[in-house]
Amino acid sequence: MTDSSVQQVLTERGLTRRDFLKFCSSMAGALALPRRYSTRIAQALEAPKRTPVIWMEFQDCAGCTEALLRASRPTVAEIVLDILSVDYHETIMAASGHRAEEAKKQTIDAGGYILVVEGSIPRAEDGVHCCIGGRTALDLLSEAASNALAVIAVGHCAAFGGVPRAAPNPTDAVGVMDLVKDKPVLNLPGCPYNTVNLTATVVHFLTFGELPAMDELLRPLFAFGARIHDNCERRGHFDAGHFVMEWGDEGHRLGWCLYKMGCKGPVSFHNCPAVRYNDGASWPIGSGHGCIGCSEPDFWEWGAYNVTELQKFTPPDTFAPVQLPVQQIAPASAALMGGLAGLAVGAAGAAAYASLSKKEKPEAAEDAPAEEE
Repeated sequence: MTDSSVQQVLTERGLTRRDFLKFCSSMAGALALPRRYSTRIAQALEAPKRTPVIWMEFQDCAGCTEALLRASRPTVAEIVLDILSVDYHETIMAASGHRAEEAKKQTIDAGGYILVVEGSIPRAEDGVHCCIGGRTALDLLSEAASNALAVIAVGHCAAFGGVPRAAPNPTDAVGVMDLVKDKPVLNLPGCPYNTVNLTATVVHFLTFGELPAMDELLRPLFAFGARIHDNCERRGHFDAGHFVMEWGDEGHRLGWCLYKMGCKGPVSFHNCPAVRYNDGASWPIGSGHGCIGCSEPDFWEWGAYNVTELQKFTPPDTFAPVQLPVQQIAPASAALMGGLAGLAVGAAGAAAYASLSKKEKPEAAEDAPAEEE
């Protein structure tokens, strides 16, 4: 811990009290908390306790680190993450070699830090496929997690094994949660992950002294509690039976639904439609490419352009009809509502499937998902 608070450091860097409170409000929204919790977040960040972070990289492409370096909206998030990451991050820290390792050792010995892990960990042949300074990733992870308050796995590789784990997985790569069993572990999958979700997770930890509520895959519900499909900006076209059938066709130019082009939004849980990427400017579906499901385990095995099976997430049309909600949910509202938004809009799935079936021409029937027996 350090003696100065996050709020004090922000003030020294020229940010106003108003900017600070706006950041606290945006974090309450991202965490799907009532607005009144922004006051509690502010109080936590004003306290003289900036938790150190050790950031380890193993089998990865450094894409999640690149995402961290480009975090700039809101600007305060970049500064908060910069403050929290100064103890050890071998890719971006000024020190190197023995000096860098000594900095890490001092933080581990002192304890009370958050461990962030990027990249998968190989187990084959005693872990020799990933070594740093003559030590295996297995050994380094065990040491770094030993005195941590919590462990956050960022990116698909650290969460679920990523590309290294894809068949035939020659290095026997696994995610952090497969190895760390004696510490709280939270997964922020994505390829890459979204820095907004890391910021919100850290703020939640500083505010409440614990990690946010998670699903069975250890993903925070505020970010992974709703299907991408339910809050997608193209959802209206799905309900209307408007589908892109070929890249560059009229439907593609008009922004129609990408389901038939292999979009995995119907089986992927992530808040991409709300937080987006590139300073909130866009995201894959918004720029014309279907979701590849990078927040889900083993998405590399799915095939980027294979159509998902619709009945795996909605009832067949033999079920009672479900009415579409009268009031639409905007992406910004969806971020505030978190998982509840997915439940509310997801009920439209049966009606959506019926619409999909009715819009099909006989000669295109083979493109439609088959009924489950």
